[in-house]
Amino acid sequence: MPLSQDELKARVGRAAIDYVRPGTVIGVGTGSTVAHFIAALGAMPERIAAAVSSSERSTAALRALGIDVLDANDVEHLDVYVDGADEVDPSGYLIKGGGGALTREKIVAALAQRFVCIVDASKAVPVLGAFPLPVEVVPMAEASVRRRFAGGVLGTSGDAVLRLASDGTPYVTDNGQHILDVHGLRIADPVAFESAVNDIPGVVTVGVFAHQKADVCLLGTADGVRTITY
Repeated sequence: MPLSQDELKARVGRAAIDYVRPGTVIGVGTGSTVAHFIAALGAMPERIAAAVSSSERSTAALRALGIDVLDANDVEHLDVYVDGADEVDPSGYLIKGGGGALTREKIVAALAQRFVCIVDASKAVPVLGAFPLPVEVVPMAEASVRRRFAGGVLGTSGDAVLRLASDGTPYVTDNGQHILDVHGLRIADPVAFESAVNDIPGVVTVGVFAHQKADVCLLGTADGVRTITY
């Protein structure tokens, strides 16, 4: 019987423990795949010294396991950062932010000496953009940022839609900002695209991770965990 998507996520979450050295300070991302990684951290015979977390949800899960969580301002670097992604291309460029934590995820990724991305095979794509691109924005800039995407960024245009919470109000990030999800993009040059979107006034962070791309991807497949190094 084929493995379920959650079983594939559990496999890669556990596999990422091989990149964690006991006694070090590591970065921990956000999402359903990372939840399996956090559970595996709690089962390590020799614990890590501490973690820097990219979301309030992950912070709560880590502390529930007795793992100390530090503020990013209190560390100079991290040994490794482990996080999932919504899309990963053949070069290790990513789209992230489906869970709304893209800004903090990018900050933590920039502190790490190695970024290990953990995903199931459904997230591997030839070109980024099928997944709606999250863009965290200052609320007063929502309309102008939508117009910029409609007009095209580096030759590719998209429909930017305000993300809503379950009660129909605008989704609010841990940073107190809103998210636009941009549909219909084809991101052929992720590095240039990330830089161009970040230059739009009112954009806090774009969910393209090209400057902070993955160094290693652990891909959960029906045949087991495939390791891709970039």
